[in-house]
Amino acid sequence: MSAEFGGRKGSSSASAVGPRQQMFSLLMGCYAAQCIAVAADLRIADHLHEAPQRPSDLAHDTRCDARALHRLLRALAGIGVFHERDDGSFELTAAGALLRSDVPGSLQPIARLIGSDLQWPTLGKLSHTVRTGEPAFEHVFGMSMWEYLATHPDAHALFQASMSAFSTAEVRAILDHYDFSDAITVVDVAGGQGTLLAAIVDKYPHVEGILFEQPEVTREARDQFVANGLGHRCRAIAGDMFSTIPSGADCYIMKSVLHDWDDERATQLLRTCRDAMVDRATLLIITRVVRPANEPDLSKFQDLNMLINLNGAERTADEFRELLGNADLHLDEIIATPSPLSILVCTSAASGRPS
Repeated sequence: MSAEFGGRKGSSSASAVGPRQQMFSLLMGCYAAQCIAVAADLRIADHLHEAPQRPSDLAHDTRCDARALHRLLRALAGIGVFHERDDGSFELTAAGALLRSDVPGSLQPIARLIGSDLQWPTLGKLSHTVRTGEPAFEHVFGMSMWEYLATHPDAHALFQASMSAFSTAEVRAILDHYDFSDAITVVDVAGGQGTLLAAIVDKYPHVEGILFEQPEVTREARDQFVANGLGHRCRAIAGDMFSTIPSGADCYIMKSVLHDWDDERATQLLRTCRDAMVDRATLLIITRVVRPANEPDLSKFQDLNMLINLNGAERTADEFRELLGNADLHLDEIIATPSPLSILVCTSAASGRPS
């Protein structure tokens, strides 16, 4: 097995990999993901950030079996997460450093979420979703993901930390590729703890921000706004986004929101937002846009993640145009960013400009 997975010594290009070896490497990807998740959960990168350590020392600090931990580290060194030195100690690589908890853009909570009891079991039931079209999450846990998070504080905290980790890495790309200088009031719909909104308001001193979220999230967001010195220009309002959204703003944002919902619920949400928009108001849908057929795209796997957990979907540009049209909205422009997300600039169908 190891010979086929590792390939022939001296192989230097993807073209040298045969279809059998290529397929086997893909199959082993589940092991890589779980190994990374375990290393993140054990905070291995935090332990290694000052100096290389031997597995026996790491095992003592993390309360693990030394031999088993060495085998985990060896496997991860083989895919570039760590590096094994000649003296048998391990050190961080640039990729592995992203698993530290104290660095900008840390992927630690995301790795922990992917390998957690919240997400991993549902991936194992992908076949249920493919056969029935129903979310595997409800099949595994007997309730929706939102209901589960509402009753499991630890899972909710990990989920929110993961969403914040995504936002931190994406906010800079958004601010670098969209000019908010014409906005006066920005409403961030389901904007989590307000990371993006705070960054916009901080960069544009004339802008006032409104975060529209669930009650338990708005309480946390208000504290964050105050801590960042933005409490006088950022408000957090609680409500049900499917019923009503604060009206009268000239810019609305939905970042990584629509992919949580199927077409029917996504259309309902867009219509609620359309009803709140004044003439010439802009809606920015910040989201993944699935690439055309046969093009490599992690969004196509993220689409399956949304399907098995929430019955949601990542969408192509054409699917977004249809969805928006059903809500009397028009897609004016798609702005690509260096992050996985694009910015879809939308206006009401009556005022929309041709793409």
